[in-house]
Amino acid sequence: TVLGFIGGFILCFPASSNLVRSRWVVFLARRTLEIQRTVPEIVFALIFVVAFGLGPLAGVLAIAIHTTGALGKLFAEVNENVDLRPIEGVQAAGGGWLQAMRFAVVPQVASNFASYALLRFEINVRGASVLGFVGAGGIGQELLTTIRQFYYPDISAVLLMIIATVMLVDIGTERLRHHLLHLEHGR
Repeated sequence: TVLGFIGGFILCFPASSNLVRSRWVVFLARRTLEIQRTVPEIVFALIFVVAFGLGPLAGVLAIAIHTTGALGKLFAEVNENVDLRPIEGVQAAGGGWLQAMRFAVVPQVASNFASYALLRFEINVRGASVLGFVGAGGIGQELLTTIRQFYYPDISAVLLMIIATVMLVDIGTERLRHHLLHLEHGR
């Protein structure tokens, strides 16, 4: 999720038509994000299992690429709703494009970016268990092994662990999102 966040963060600014003058840059950035989020994670996982072998690296890369596309698209949409006056102020003071993004755009969008990243983390925790079925490592691979060996008590234990983990992540990220909202609104 962290790798996907970094990739989405980098690509969301060139994908925002109100922040970039070149239509070609916007077009290429948007198509890149579309490809990354359109191809299912499991397809990326299968490709990476073939390329790197069985193990968690394939799953991490598959989730990272798909997360980059999903978060990049969401972040770009948030960017397209920013107030342009702070950008004009930074540019009037002699700041370049990077300074305008850093000091005029990021402060406006940071809380939304954090909220979307936390939501995506929840989605990735759920998705990671499925990727193990194609050899991409993690708890899903353990679940597949126990299913193939007909260890029914172990299957139940692994499923309960997955459910408990997803529930704990959901509760934790919900609390963190509410905390961020309270900080944003000064409560």
